[in-house]
Amino acid sequence: MKKIVLAYSGGLDTSCAIKWFKDKGYDVVCFIADLGQGEDFQKIEERGLAGGASKVYCKNLQEEFIDDFIVPSLKANAVYEGKYLLATALGRPLIAKYLVEVAHKEKAEAVAHGCTGKGNDQVRLEVTTGILDPKLKILAPLREWEFKSRDEEIEYARKHNIPIDVTKKKPYSIDRNLWGISIEAGILENLDQEPPEDCYLITKSPTGTATYPKYVEIAFEKGVPKKLDGKNVKLKDLIMSLNEIGGSYGIGRYDMVENRLVGIKSREIYEAPAATMLHIAHRELEALVLDRDLMHFKEMISQKYAELIYYGLWYSHLKESLDAFVETTQKYVTGSIRLKLFKGNCVPVGRSSAHSLYKKELATYGSEDKFDQRLAEGFIRLWGMPYKR
Repeated sequence: MKKIVLAYSGGLDTSCAIKWFKDKGYDVVCFIADLGQGEDFQKIEERGLAGGASKVYCKNLQEEFIDDFIVPSLKANAVYEGKYLLATALGRPLIAKYLVEVAHKEKAEAVAHGCTGKGNDQVRLEVTTGILDPKLKILAPLREWEFKSRDEEIEYARKHNIPIDVTKKKPYSIDRNLWGISIEAGILENLDQEPPEDCYLITKSPTGTATYPKYVEIAFEKGVPKKLDGKNVKLKDLIMSLNEIGGSYGIGRYDMVENRLVGIKSREIYEAPAATMLHIAHRELEALVLDRDLMHFKEMISQKYAELIYYGLWYSHLKESLDAFVETTQKYVTGSIRLKLFKGNCVPVGRSSAHSLYKKELATYGSEDKFDQRLAEGFIRLWGMPYKR
């Protein structure tokens, strides 16, 4: 039998895929990546074996995900089209890395995934696999099989006693990890329909949050979050705490029509409380310590960096080159930002850094003003000289 390694989540698509591959004569080995989904992975392993997999690998990749993927994207201020903080997109190249590793260990000839032919994840997984091992074949059942809708998949799963958690009543497609949650399908495909509250998993409706604000302070060292409210905290614990705190105040909800890599527009709902708060704090600290030209140029790099992540080019040479630039920009990104959380809003209200370029004696309009305003006349003449005819 030909052996394949399937990226397995325990969800509808990959659960059906095991049975579908088995019927075609494949020996299916499943790989599960623990990226902080908060799921019962033993149950998912058992589900994979019960569904026909010959072996199931499950690897905790949370620390690697944080250190090697989340932190670089945060330093780069990578946000796709102004809203998407790239939680799912960041996880895919890491999953692909270990798909290749397991395939080598199992001497499999192919890897497989449960991504739709309309989506971005197929590109991210396949391009990364191709970069890491061009000889591996890639199988994508959702681009080939006979099911035309998720409802048909649900019926297939029921017919063959495949355990699944999705129902026709709540047919959302959900991808979750430590950095955020992506939600799509079902009623969300109607653009004039407000997202129902039952589609959200970790954030409260802003209208139902506390009637008083909460303040949190985040301290960074060279662009990396290190402290929460003055206490040293492991980054994983800091992210989890901010997800809980921010979620309780309705922080980090996004309802977005985005441009997919394959050329279509789609509506996506995202939840990312910790990512939202950390991005806001990090950008605010950069505004304090980076000079104007560097800050403005970095904004262009940030957009390109986000596109490379979204497009599945994490292991490209351009992305690696941009990493070198981004890292140099973080030399002085050390300090603290205080955030005010209230009714879905996250607002910086306090800033502190030993490397601050803000000088009160130059900016003030008070009596301690040391700015020599007479210099302005000569500056304006020189600045405007090229534009006079």
